[in-house]
Formats: sequence, structure tokens, C-alpha cells
Amino acid sequence: MRQRLGAAACLLLAGSLPAAAQPPIAPGWQLETTGLLYGEQARARVVEPTGRLSRTFANGRALSLGLAVDAITGASPTGGLPTGQVQTTTTSSGRVTTSTADAVPTHPFQDLRGAADLAWVEPLGTLVSATTSAHYSQEKDYASIGGGLKTSVDLLNRLVTLTVGGGYNRDRVFPTGGTAEGLAPDTAARVPGDNAKEVATGLVGLSRIVSRRWLLGVTASRARESGYLTDPYKIVSLVDPVTQLPVAQVTEKRPSTRSRQDVLGSSVYHFERDVFYMNYRYYWDDWGLRSHTLDFKVRHDLSEDSWLQPHVRFYGQSPAEFFVFGLQQGRPLPAFASADERLGPLRTVTFGATYGFRLPGSRGEFTLRGEYLYQWLVGRPPTPTAPAAGTGGGDNVRRAIAAEDDGSQGSGQHLGTNIATFLIGYTVPF
Repeated sequence: MRQRLGAAACLLLAGSLPAAAQPPIAPGWQLETTGLLYGEQARARVVEPTGRLSRTFANGRALSLGLAVDAITGASPTGGLPTGQVQTTTTSSGRVTTSTADAVPTHPFQDLRGAADLAWVEPLGTLVSATTSAHYSQEKDYASIGGGLKTSVDLLNRLVTLTVGGGYNRDRVFPTGGTAEGLAPDTAARVPGDNAKEVATGLVGLSRIVSRRWLLGVTASRARESGYLTDPYKIVSLVDPVTQLPVAQVTEKRPSTRSRQDVLGSSVYHFERDVFYMNYRYYWDDWGLRSHTLDFKVRHDLSEDSWLQPHVRFYGQSPAEFFVFGLQQGRPLPAFASADERLGPLRTVTFGATYGFRLPGSRGEFTLRGEYLYQWLVGRPPTPTAPAAGTGGGDNVRRAIAAEDDGSQGSGQHLGTNIATFLIGYTVPF
């Protein structure tokens, strides 16, 4: 679910200005509040109120405190393949649900997450500033605590800004029901207790004021994760080598280390009335995953008190080396395997817009933002159809699930998910 919230953040991503472009802020207080509604078709739903209180001082120092609460409900894909048969399930409360033959298996869940962060900006002379930050978050099966330090230096008469920073997280993962052994039958006993996870990050960025209308920036970052990186609730289907239908399932298993890198380039150009933002990000890691992101926004002032900002985003990634749609029963198990679609050949397209306005006589600004995201896996084989009794399966069934196939032998079917996000915000200085 943490990755899902990351996806929500991507939906609302507003390409930030290079550091050299940030306007000076007058001393005083500022309150920012938002309410987020996030929903996936027949899957997860999130309600997230947030608040941030900031205080800027005359000497350039600044302090901010942020609070957030996530109420998460719905269902999440298990990683298993459709069975090709209609299934009826009765819960402990007596509720009866029926899934179609081509339905992707999911499991219901609900969670409540609380998070807090604190940041302090300290000027070190007239050209250097340092930002120290700390955060903590807690949910029923995950806790994270960490901090960071970032330093920015203005160069060449403040036309260039160099930023260097780093951070460290110490997380704990304590799955509901205990931790399963990787690639073991999903019915095997689980071990209670915590699992440690550490994340160390670093970044370097350079921004340049090219002209009074044009700003350019580039940022490179690296993260090193170690510890428990497996999703404790995901499974991988084992398929029958004859019928190619799923007959059993094992828990997934991922490596215990991961190195992530990315490079982000950004451009901001101010026309007579409009401001055009463009970002491109390239990401790669040692799990074999590669991704490209293109992000475009145009802010158009409708009047002195209102503006509109359309947004388009394209994202595509190649699968991790150990990503599979399923494993054939009877074959030796690999060292690692995951059927989590977030590690697969994923594509997303996002369309949205933000509308900002001020009410007459009000110092604060309201923002309304809506986003629609369509997400799909490339090359996923068609869902299976159960064979007729006594046939042992036919060619259509044998081709239905290409176990350990990367999609190159499948039909190229796009198994998509519709995702929508709506946000309302209010910012007021006082």
C-alpha cells in the first residue's frame, strides 16, 4: 500500500522549480491544508487529510511541521493468476462474494496510517542554506523513522544553485499474521516478529537561470535499501504443466538489497501569461527495472485571482529480472520470484488539471485538483478458460498462461486499471 500511496503522489506531482528560482518568502506564518481522495477501480480507496504549519523568520530561518493521516480500505491484487473458473467465497461474517473466471485475485484490507515530519532551514551566510528534516510514520504493519540534511549554495551571482543532500531511514516491517518464508507454500506457518529495513539516500542537483524567462535544472539521486524488501502479502501462482491452470501458490521472495538511481531534468519557461513546466526522469536499479517518465504542465492565469493548470504524464517501465506471471509446478524454484504488477512491464497515462482561486476579500488561496490515471501491464497473456471435462485442456488453454513468460509470447492484452484522484487544498498566510 505504501507504493500505492507513492502512485497517488505521482498523480499529483507538480514539477518543482529549480532551487535558484524559488522566490523569497516574507516573514510570517503560513498554514496549508489538503484533503485527498484516491480510488482504484474495484481496488484500494484512500482518504488523506494533511496539514502543514510553517514559520519564516526575518533572518531567513524557517520551521515547518507537517501532519498526515491515511485511511485506507479496499482490496489489493495478491499476485495470483485468474483461475479460469467462477469462484464463490463466504467470509467469516457470512458475506458471499462471487468472482468471474477472468478476475484477478485480490484480498481485502483496511489500515490507518499516521505521519509527521519536521524541517528547519538555517542560512549559513548570504549564499548558503542548510535544511535539516526528520519524519516518523506508523501503520498496523509498518513503521518508519528517519531524517535528512540538504545544503544549497548560490553561485555566479545567484544564477546557479548547487544542492547536495542525504538521508537515512530505519524501518520495521511486522506483517499481520507473521512473516512467511520466501517461495514457501502460502499455507505454511508464519513467524511472528519484526523485520528490519534500512534506506540510505543521497542527491546532487544543479539549477541554472538561463534568462529572465527560462530556468533549467538537473538532479541525480541514489538510494541503497537493505533488509526485508519482500511484500509479505503477495503470492506467485504455480500452474499445471498440462492444463496451464493455476493449481497452487507460493509466497513471493525478493532480494534483501536494492540500489536505486535516477536522473531528473526539468525546464520552466515563462511566456507572456503562461508558465510551461516539463520534467523527464530516467530510473534504473540493480533488480533490472528501468523506467522513463515525461511530465508536462501549463499554468494559465485566468484573472488576478484565478488560474488553471492542465497536466499530462506518461510513464513506462521494464520488468524486474525476477518478475513472473506464474511458475510451472514441478520445475525447480528460482532464487527470487514476484508476480507483483508494480515490478512488471507497467505503463501509465495521466490526465488532469488544477484550478486555483481566491475569494474576494480573502488572503488565502483554494486549489482543486483532479487526476485520472490509466495503468496496465504490457504483454500479459489472456486469462485462462477452464477445459471441458475429460479433455485435459486444449491449445487455447495451453496458451492461456505463459508461465515465466515476459509477455513476448502472449497476446499483448492490456489488463488495465482506472485510478482517480481528487484533492482540495487551502493555503493562507497570517
